[in-house]
Amino acid sequence: MDSKNQLGNFLKEKRSAAGLSQADVAKKLGYSTSQFISNWERGLSTPPVSVLKILADMYEINPDSMLKAVLDSTIARVTINLKRKFYGKKVV
Repeated sequence: MDSKNQLGNFLKEKRSAAGLSQADVAKKLGYSTSQFISNWERGLSTPPVSVLKILADMYEINPDSMLKAVLDSTIARVTINLKRKFYGKKVV
């Protein structure tokens, strides 16, 4: 899984497995466009915390697996950023 977009890939996979389109999800969440869902799945933005439980229910997955995906994605992004910032620098 692409470490830069772990959460987006996870969301897309679970949405597809639930048989839902981006438009279906957007409508159920009360969004007028599916652009929000597309942005989440492409890693351009992250769903609000308040939406994660709703998505877990909609995709019929355990909320813990949703939380794990969020945490794994966050850890991967922080690791990448730290490596970029400190690569080749001596740590005391």
